[in-house]
Amino acid sequence: MPPLLGVNIDHVATVRQARRTDEPDPTWAAVEAQLGGADGITFHLREDRRHILDRDAKILKEMVSVNLNMEMAIDSDIVAIAVDLRPGQCTLVPEKREELTTEGGLDVIRHKTRVASAVSALREAGIKVSAFIEPIEEQIRASADIGFQAVELWTGAWAHATSEQDQQAALTTLREAIEVGRSAGVDVLGGHGLTYRNIGPVAALPGFTEFNIGHSIVARAIFVGMRQAVREMKDLIIRYAPD
Repeated sequence: MPPLLGVNIDHVATVRQARRTDEPDPTWAAVEAQLGGADGITFHLREDRRHILDRDAKILKEMVSVNLNMEMAIDSDIVAIAVDLRPGQCTLVPEKREELTTEGGLDVIRHKTRVASAVSALREAGIKVSAFIEPIEEQIRASADIGFQAVELWTGAWAHATSEQDQQAALTTLREAIEVGRSAGVDVLGGHGLTYRNIGPVAALPGFTEFNIGHSIVARAIFVGMRQAVREMKDLIIRYAPD
């Protein structure tokens, strides 16, 4: 079975918030993405509410029929919102106020106590919990030990590599990290910086169960519409996925 495609609709809300108006509506984008074949919808409710708002999260919960994945910091107020909302999945990510997008992975070892508390609360609410981490063996095994059911590997090293040597090194690191995740008993997802131009070699790696992709799909949707943009990305994943 080829990896699933989760579509992150944050940047639809980014466009809306640029004018503080009511369009484009990210919940409409989620519906269009589902009609295009998305297997999941991802959104990030940031502490500063720079794009997705609390109202969006509530409407998404009502309208999304595929897996709803809430990206979130380990802040206690955000954890409480997630427990009340009960999306299908929560992905814990690092969060800095000044960053344009999530950079790098959550250090689950350094923040073990706070992370474990968040994981426990979310799992008690019946929510699947994933860690967005860098493809490092110690981080993967620590995530499994803490109670995460999945890890989403940061694919930024691959996305940002400019030389063939760096690209091959990044793919090797991901391949090895996938094996560690599988041996630790967690689902292994991938995300960050994946585009229509670079998804092929990553999708060809055996063991990924899902990719979460946002900016590239939203950018493509400006020209061809969300349904078509999602179809095109899903077709690429299926084309390159190992038999």
